[in-house]
Amino acid sequence: MAKKKREKPQRILTPHQISRWEQQKKRQRLILMTGIFVIVSAFAIVIVGWYLGQYKPLRETVIKVNDTEFTMDYYVEMLKIEGSYNQTPDVSYVADSVLQNIPRNELIRQGALELGISVTDEEVKNLLKENDLPDKEVYRDLVRHQLLIERLLDVHFDPQVPLFAEQRRVMAMMLESSPQALDVRSKLVRGDDFSELAAEMSLEPFSRNKGGGFGWVPKAILLDMLPASIVDVIFEHDVGDLSRPIYDEEADKFVGYWLVKVLERDEEEEEAHVLIMLLGSEGEALRIKSRLEAGAEWGSLAVENSQVKGVEENEGEWLVSPGEMNPLVDEYVYNPDTEIGVISEPIRDETIITKGGYWLIEVLEEDTDRRIDTAYRNYLKEKALDEWVASVVDDEDNEIVNYLDAEKKSWAIEQAMRG
Repeated sequence: MAKKKREKPQRILTPHQISRWEQQKKRQRLILMTGIFVIVSAFAIVIVGWYLGQYKPLRETVIKVNDTEFTMDYYVEMLKIEGSYNQTPDVSYVADSVLQNIPRNELIRQGALELGISVTDEEVKNLLKENDLPDKEVYRDLVRHQLLIERLLDVHFDPQVPLFAEQRRVMAMMLESSPQALDVRSKLVRGDDFSELAAEMSLEPFSRNKGGGFGWVPKAILLDMLPASIVDVIFEHDVGDLSRPIYDEEADKFVGYWLVKVLERDEEEEEAHVLIMLLGSEGEALRIKSRLEAGAEWGSLAVENSQVKGVEENEGEWLVSPGEMNPLVDEYVYNPDTEIGVISEPIRDETIITKGGYWLIEVLEEDTDRRIDTAYRNYLKEKALDEWVASVVDDEDNEIVNYLDAEKKSWAIEQAMRG
């Protein structure tokens, strides 16, 4: 018969043992709770830091255009796009232009809406898809702006530009002086080619590049190319007649003539005391030089004739060091062979812009109602659009608020450059 297995007696904990065991459990719970608290606190710190350092700032309004608000996130994304478009990793160069473009584009949208012109969300999404662009707010707005400009040109401004207008087929060139213009006119009368002479001698870029040929041009286009007084002559001129030289006091030309007189030159100090004038033509420079040599005062003639900025204050008298003046003037002043107290011959300079020129004009044909060239019509539409945009942007009733201070702008630039 098998022996009955003896059961172990139940262990009875003493009060001291129970107390010790409960204290141990409390310590374990305390350690566990402390660990959980540390983890939660660390997580909370990360979350709060992210919220305060990223989430909240990015959702702050930084630009307000009437009733439309733009967040920091919008501005940062625009910085990224503009930086990429301009191929510059340093978006600080485009920070200010983006601040101007965001309100400008929004005002155009609002202004177009008042004209009854808008772009649907579907059209925006289709163009985003066609160009493989992300469906984000900044891209949607840029695409909407592009479509809106096209619609304004085609729907609103195209009907405002006529298809036909009075036009002239014109040959023209600008020369530096009346004697030169009279000499060239004589050559033309004798049969010399207008195009060849204009390409060689005209000081106005368009006429020089085109050999004097402006082609068929409506008055509205010519008014943006030439002074109104010259355009009036063109439209009043008889067909086939070559004009006399016509003075244009506002014309800009890339040529000028320097008169220089070195009063004193200090080789050790590298300073020179000089008298300087800038004239618009060689003939004018020679006439002024003759008057000076006959005893006329430099100061009064300089104030009256010189095109150097500041001549009214210093009457053409300068104390200069090497590199401070025009290179051709520098070369003359510091040339050891230059005589002290002697007026230079006119120094021709084709890097400087001076005012004043003389036009020769010949109207080859006229048409009172000729179809306007497509390129000219597009130009006139874009000009009308630009004028409308300027009026919309400059409207005093607009409320444009920029909440970006220097610190916030720097923060935005930093975020954009992180990518």
